[in-house]
Amino acid sequence: MIEDDEGHARLIEKNIRRAGVNNPIRHFLEGTAALQYLFDAPEGPARNGPALVLLDLNLPDMSGIDILQKMKAPDSPLKRTPVVVLTTTDDKVEIERCYDLGANVYITKPVNYETFAQAIRQLGLFLSVIQVPDPEMD
Repeated sequence: MIEDDEGHARLIEKNIRRAGVNNPIRHFLEGTAALQYLFDAPEGPARNGPALVLLDLNLPDMSGIDILQKMKAPDSPLKRTPVVVLTTTDDKVEIERCYDLGANVYITKPVNYETFAQAIRQLGLFLSVIQVPDPEMD
């Protein structure tokens, strides 16, 4: 999970857990550390197996778009890694751009707390049944 808002991150994790997803969740507050983990860490997905990324677009050090572009680049070992964009932005152009870059799901965070919590629980149910591919191993 790449999310700079601690409150949103706690809400996301709590409601994903309520939906029955018990996989480990690594939380990153900014993109640089997330990219380092995703691509370079020995225990990260590029070197150690499948993952799914929950990505906020509005990060303090870079745009989530930049992260999405790096992950979905044709030569990236993470090009098949599912990315769920979870952000406050509901701009149609931004939504199209994320899908064009390879996002698998785009969810606009509801402003209302309870609606947000419900949306994340539904996302957790979705995450509990999807199949995640192994990264590209060359």
